[in-house]
Amino acid sequence: MKKSMLVILTMILSVSTFLFAGAISTAHADGSKVLDFNTMIGVPRPFTGAVNAIRGVPGGGLPWVIEFGKGKLSPDGDVNVLVRGLVFDPSDPEVIARGLGGINTVPSFKVVVSCLSKDTAGAAIIVNVSTGLFPADIGGNAHIKDSVALPFPCIAPILFVTNPGGAWFAATGF
Repeated sequence: MKKSMLVILTMILSVSTFLFAGAISTAHADGSKVLDFNTMIGVPRPFTGAVNAIRGVPGGGLPWVIEFGKGKLSPDGDVNVLVRGLVFDPSDPEVIARGLGGINTVPSFKVVVSCLSKDTAGAAIIVNVSTGLFPADIGGNAHIKDSVALPFPCIAPILFVTNPGGAWFAATGF
C-alpha cells in the first residue's frame, strides 16, 4: 500500500511540475528595450541649478513643467523621446516675475542618458552620454531620436531632456 501511494504521489508531483513549468519557464526580459516610459517630470525646486545635481547633471536655472513625455531606450543605444509642453513653470514666482511662464526659450534640446556602471577595476561609476541637438519650439515640443554609446552594464538608467549645455529640464519619473 505504501509503495503504490508513493508511486501515485510521485506521479502527481511530476504532472504538477510539468503543468506549471511552462508558466515559469516562459518568463524572460524583453531584450528590445532597456527603458520604456510614459511619464517625465519637469525640474522642480530644489533641483534647479548645480547644488542638487542628479548624477552630475545640474537642473535648469528655473523650474520647468512638462505636459507630456514618453520614450524608449534600447540596448543598442537607440533613444526615442517625445516631449510636449516642456516650458518654464507658470506658477513659479521667479518665472512669473521674469515673464517666462508657460514658454520655452531654448531653441534645441538633447537627451542625456545616465547609467550606473563599473570601471575596468570593477568600481561603481556614473556614465552620462548625450544625443545630438534637436529643435524645440516655443511651446516646448520636441522629438529626439538618436543613438548613444551605452556602457555595459547600464544599471538604473535615467533619461534627462536638457539644454545644449546639459542642464536638465525634464527627467524620467513623475
